[in-house]
Amino acid sequence: MDHPEQPAVRRLGVIAVIFALAVILAVVAVLRFVAAERQRDLRAWQLRLGIVADSRAAAVEDWLAARKKTLADLAANPSLRLYLSEMLRAGPDAEAQAGYLVNLLTATAGRAGFSAPPLGPQVPANVERIGLAGLALVNRDGRVMVASPAMPALPADLRRILEKKQTLIDLYVGPDGAPAMGFIAPVYGVQDDPGAVPPIGYAVGIRRIGDELFKRLRQPGETLKTAQSYLVRRIGARIDYLSVPGEDGTWLGRTLAYNTPELAAAYALQAPGGFAERVDYAGRRVLVTGRALAGAPWTLVRTIGANEALGAANARRTTLLAVLLLVVFGVAASLLLVWRHGVSVRLARAAARLRALAEKYEALGRFLRVVSDGQPTAIIALDRADRFRFANRRAAEDAGAPAEALTGKTLLEVYGPHKAERLARLNAECLSAGAPVSQIRTDEDNSGEERVIKSDHIPLDGGREGVLMVLEDMTELVRERERREANLRQLVTTLATIIDRRDPFSARHSARVAEVAEAIAQEIGLPDREVETTEIAGSLMNLGKILVPRELLVKTDPLSEEEHTTIREAIAAGADLLAGVDFDGPVVATIRQVQARWDGAGAPAGLAGKDILIGARILAVANAFVAAVSARAWRAGHSFDDAATSLMAGAGAAYDRAVVAALINYLDNRGGRERWARFREPAG
Repeated sequence: MDHPEQPAVRRLGVIAVIFALAVILAVVAVLRFVAAERQRDLRAWQLRLGIVADSRAAAVEDWLAARKKTLADLAANPSLRLYLSEMLRAGPDAEAQAGYLVNLLTATAGRAGFSAPPLGPQVPANVERIGLAGLALVNRDGRVMVASPAMPALPADLRRILEKKQTLIDLYVGPDGAPAMGFIAPVYGVQDDPGAVPPIGYAVGIRRIGDELFKRLRQPGETLKTAQSYLVRRIGARIDYLSVPGEDGTWLGRTLAYNTPELAAAYALQAPGGFAERVDYAGRRVLVTGRALAGAPWTLVRTIGANEALGAANARRTTLLAVLLLVVFGVAASLLLVWRHGVSVRLARAAARLRALAEKYEALGRFLRVVSDGQPTAIIALDRADRFRFANRRAAEDAGAPAEALTGKTLLEVYGPHKAERLARLNAECLSAGAPVSQIRTDEDNSGEERVIKSDHIPLDGGREGVLMVLEDMTELVRERERREANLRQLVTTLATIIDRRDPFSARHSARVAEVAEAIAQEIGLPDREVETTEIAGSLMNLGKILVPRELLVKTDPLSEEEHTTIREAIAAGADLLAGVDFDGPVVATIRQVQARWDGAGAPAGLAGKDILIGARILAVANAFVAAVSARAWRAGHSFDDAATSLMAGAGAAYDRAVVAALINYLDNRGGRERWARFREPAG
């Protein structure tokens, strides 16, 4: 029979076991959280190092490509190919050819950086000076046929290099202790097809490699103290450091074994594009990534000291771990004390109050979610670190994940680097200004279709709580506007065609006026909307002619003053016909002012100078120019020079001088005479 206290003891034991398991699980959760934070930091550094490595690798590859192009262009020189062919055929007797080639190589070497003062004293004595750089032409066996002055000795294994069709003599230490390298390009006979026959020889260039190459390894704006980018190559069982200074300050001054444990350079050679934590040539722990270079047997290594990269994050995680563990054990101790002191009733009441409060906020949250989920726009709340705190249904659909799964994730994790960078920049502007920021941009949706998105960024509680983003898809609205503008443009074209068909003596006049007016407006530098308004007004300025009797339009005899008045009034009548059309710009007002003069003597009476709309001033000049140069049934079109002279005579009285000057500049300097030469041909 059990002792009366045994059930209580067993209950106490069960509670103790459960309590201990809860503490262990909490500690494990904290450790896993800290480990996940470290992995996130490593991924961020992988992206950061990779971007710099790609940039520096591209810079080095561009430098190599430029040097190779110099040799290729030299080898493709027709004169060089001809003279080298004759020299190979004539042998020692080809002095003229040799002299020309020496001059060509010397000039090219000086211009392209394949020259350097020879090593040794410059004294008036027979003292041999050692060449450091130059250009040479060699035959297929690698024997020098001709070279620029002070050309250094070529490698002993040059013939093997040529047989392997290599275009590079790899980096080596030159006679002066500085790095040097060579470039090779095949030379073919004048009539030879480079793809079908072997070359007759090779152009070989040797140059000293100074800061021009190694400075390309320096990242512009670098602020990291321990970050390095350097070049390495593997030769058998060793690794040569090509661009890390040796202890004496020279390049090519360090070599390590390929199998050195955890060596960063060895990892970059084994897995170019990979990312790891290793040890650099000085024994320091570093984060490393590498990029194999095209055009050279080199690998670019990008590293940063692990302490600099992760030191602050490690300290932060250590502090976080300590705090969380203290919290876990503190909560555990508090619960134990509360349990031991019999305050479970008060805890139950507090729990009840908390549950009621939680239910209240949960109901409010459900209400807000129902409201926001019913919106057609994506609504997202972010904290100041651009982490998701809330996302409605549309935002979750755009992200391709449940709304609950987005909470706590960053913009980068949800949208990728390209889109996240733009949104983060706008959020930063919003937080900095403490005011809403908006932008309209074009993005691709998940299916690859382009969408027009308007994003509004609103600070929450003055920015202290983060940013509210509202992303609205405006694609259909933009497309509808484009359709409306296309329909309006079609209407303008149709009306212009109707106008010109009624007046066979001035066919295509409206279209030509619109074309000239558009060119003048662009020459002046007007905004796109004003250019479009001017061009449309030019197409429609003669719409009133549909109200003029056709016999008056086709009349070849001189017109009476009354008939002139009828035609002039047709322009105002055309503006009245268009008064009800909804244009984006002041098209109708522009047409009403076309007959205004700069000196105020036109119509409307008294309207003068810059009070006249700029579009009307442009149309007045364009209309006069087209009328002057266009051929008519009873006369040929005037020359452009005569038309320009007439316009300049009226500048300051009938026309705006700036508009006339813009037209003449377009004629003389922008190809206007060639573009509008057809105006002087009779209408057909």
